[in-house]
Amino acid sequence: ALFRDEVIYIHAYIQGFFDTIKGYGKRISEVKDCYNQAIQKATYRHRERRKFLRTALKELGLILTDQPGLLGPKALLIFIALCFARDEVYWLLRHNDNPPQQKSKGKTAEDLVDRQLPELLFHMEELRVLVRKYSQVIQRYYVQYLAGFDAIALNQMMQNLAVCPEDESIILSSLCNNIANLSVKQVEDNDLFDFRALRLDWLRLQAYASVAKAPLSLAENRDLASLLDTILFHTKMVDYLDEMMVETSDLSIFCFYSKIFEDQFHMCLEFPAQNRYIVAFPLICNHFQSCTHELCPEERHHIRERSLSVVNMFLDEMAKEAKNIITTICDEQCTMSDKLLPKHCAMLISQVVNRKKKEKNKKNTLEIPKPGVESYRKTREELTTMDKLHMALTELCYALNYCSTINVWEYTFAPREYLHQHLENRFARALVGMVMFNPDTSEIAKPSELLASVRAYMNVLQTVENYVHIDITRVFNNALLQQTQQIDSHGEKTVAALYTQWYSEVLLRRVSAGNICFSMNQRAFISLTAEGAIPFNAEEFSDINELRALAELIGPYGMKLLNETLMWHIASQVQELKKLVAGNKEVLIALRTNFDKPEIMKEQFRKLQSVDDVLKRMTIVGVILSFRQLAQGALVDVLEERIPFLLSSILDFRHHLPSGDPMVVSEMASAAGLTCKVDPTLAAALRNQKNDTDEDEHLLACLLMVFVAVSIPKLARNDNSFYRASLEGHANNIHCMAAAVNNIFGALFTICGQGDIEDRMKEFLALASSSLLRLGQEADKEITKNRESVYLLLDQIVQESPFLTMDLLESCFPYALIRNAYHAVYKQEHSQA
Repeated sequence: ALFRDEVIYIHAYIQGFFDTIKGYGKRISEVKDCYNQAIQKATYRHRERRKFLRTALKELGLILTDQPGLLGPKALLIFIALCFARDEVYWLLRHNDNPPQQKSKGKTAEDLVDRQLPELLFHMEELRVLVRKYSQVIQRYYVQYLAGFDAIALNQMMQNLAVCPEDESIILSSLCNNIANLSVKQVEDNDLFDFRALRLDWLRLQAYASVAKAPLSLAENRDLASLLDTILFHTKMVDYLDEMMVETSDLSIFCFYSKIFEDQFHMCLEFPAQNRYIVAFPLICNHFQSCTHELCPEERHHIRERSLSVVNMFLDEMAKEAKNIITTICDEQCTMSDKLLPKHCAMLISQVVNRKKKEKNKKNTLEIPKPGVESYRKTREELTTMDKLHMALTELCYALNYCSTINVWEYTFAPREYLHQHLENRFARALVGMVMFNPDTSEIAKPSELLASVRAYMNVLQTVENYVHIDITRVFNNALLQQTQQIDSHGEKTVAALYTQWYSEVLLRRVSAGNICFSMNQRAFISLTAEGAIPFNAEEFSDINELRALAELIGPYGMKLLNETLMWHIASQVQELKKLVAGNKEVLIALRTNFDKPEIMKEQFRKLQSVDDVLKRMTIVGVILSFRQLAQGALVDVLEERIPFLLSSILDFRHHLPSGDPMVVSEMASAAGLTCKVDPTLAAALRNQKNDTDEDEHLLACLLMVFVAVSIPKLARNDNSFYRASLEGHANNIHCMAAAVNNIFGALFTICGQGDIEDRMKEFLALASSSLLRLGQEADKEITKNRESVYLLLDQIVQESPFLTMDLLESCFPYALIRNAYHAVYKQEHSQA
């Protein structure tokens, strides 16, 4: 039509025309009767016709899929079926958009809405796909038909003609020769066929035979006309298949009924029984190209943009709906997985314990439902919500998986990639959401519980591969790898960032505040009092199971981020310690040079300022390093299970250090969670804060070492410095100073680059030993309150040091004192218990 925005109501138009002519009253009443009949019965008749066509096209598609060879002989039937279906779709669209002006008694508006229309559209597309897929089958059949039957039949008919003028004879002979020379080999060689000239010859022949007094009359030679028409159709089956499909099943009309098109799509999306046929809508967008015309080029751009935006919207919404269903299933599975966590068995245990008490009132006892009870079915007929979700997912995934690509204009759309992208984004958001981090209350999910939820989520996503051919492993790799970085691809905080923030700013600060002790034998931070367990138990987040779960979740990259953050905090503390050293520089130089003169040492020590501050900061550094050791150990445990061969190679590298710079190997080992003599991450963090003057830096490091060594005896005055043998740690975490001393001084002297780490550590041992030996001579009980507990700190420093040995300790400090100290603290704790 030239005008698409004009609607002609045929009955009213004819009636209006007849009104202008006198004596046409009878004709007007006939038109009115026809109109009333159409209003009352047309919607029902067309609805039944669509119902029949749905079944007929479905069966035809099934037969042809099973036996593609039938496409040749049944080609005409296929195109007739497509024509019928197309006409019904056209009728429905036009009448839906322009309902009759006169309302009938029935529900005309409702009758013009077909919820099963997607099924009809889908079966039309299915037949079109079969014709395209097996086009060579059709070509082979009709090439053989033309050469083996049509050419012979035409030749015989030409010989039987009573009259055949020269021009007509030439045309007929040309037609016969052209089709007689066809062979199957041309089809096998993918030769291009072009029978347009042959079809024009038939039109010329009709023109010659149509003039007045023509010698060859088609009316007298009906069989010839019929045969040539058949030959014409057979040639179209060889070189004109795509155009035939446009002629018989083009649905580009939807381009001009965009609202109905989108409404039908959304109706189909909400109707589970029709979900599997929803792929017909994006496929129809490919038809829009055929409604463009050379005489109207300005429309081409708009139609192109329209078809591209619509197909994109349809595929996006299909993928979103599938993603929403999968998310609902995942959430349900996470809830069920949560019920299996150990914390939920407490209720069952208490129920068993109290069962005897409730035996008298059996009627009042409520049985706690156990996990898995939802899997027991009473009847097969009753569908659970999960059953319905899985059915809906199966149907929708069938549509997404129906074709790998959809070509619209010069673009190719991949429906599975839409789902892949949505699942990846949703999985990434779900991972962060399941962390349940609340900055206001500092609450966060336990890593082990998060890991259980993530595994449940991944198990559901893994099953998606059963429905759609997508690589779910790629979803996992992309999403989980992003969660090991500081921010993801959308600039949002990740799981690694949230846990790093929580452990460094919440847990470790609470440890430093008191009431929480790092236990060497339990390998966790333990709450010592009821106050220490509020608002959370430190051991529930720092024990080996939790840290292994954390390492499993955020991997080596995430653990490296955690390390770098912890090292930044340590570097900040070291910077403050350097300032305190600079303030006491003269006194510390005097203490260093007079370490063998007790009286001068006493006098100079009294002049020291901020001794408690130094000890506190060193303890904080020690606590951070102790937590870091736990995290690194957990990472090694996970890597031993996940990549044992690669880890063993790293161990070999570390064992056989190259003659060059060992820091390269140390960095690799540290990234895998292995311990190094000098921590490369700590050394890098401290190097960033290093001053330009190397000599001054070295002196500050030496004086800091002196400051710590001479300050250790002061720890004995603190009531909380008592060594708790059951935890293998001091109540105020001063045992963590052993890690601080070895790591900080090892890193500082490595940065200075003078190669004197061992000499300086020996100097530290000599200073600390002499200071502690003087403590043994003190008579004031207040000063020596926890002397034995502090002696043990010296033993721990030597045991954990890669630079000091027990022989060196024995030469500076009698081991008998340490042995007696162990005996005393164990005995004291036992007596208090």
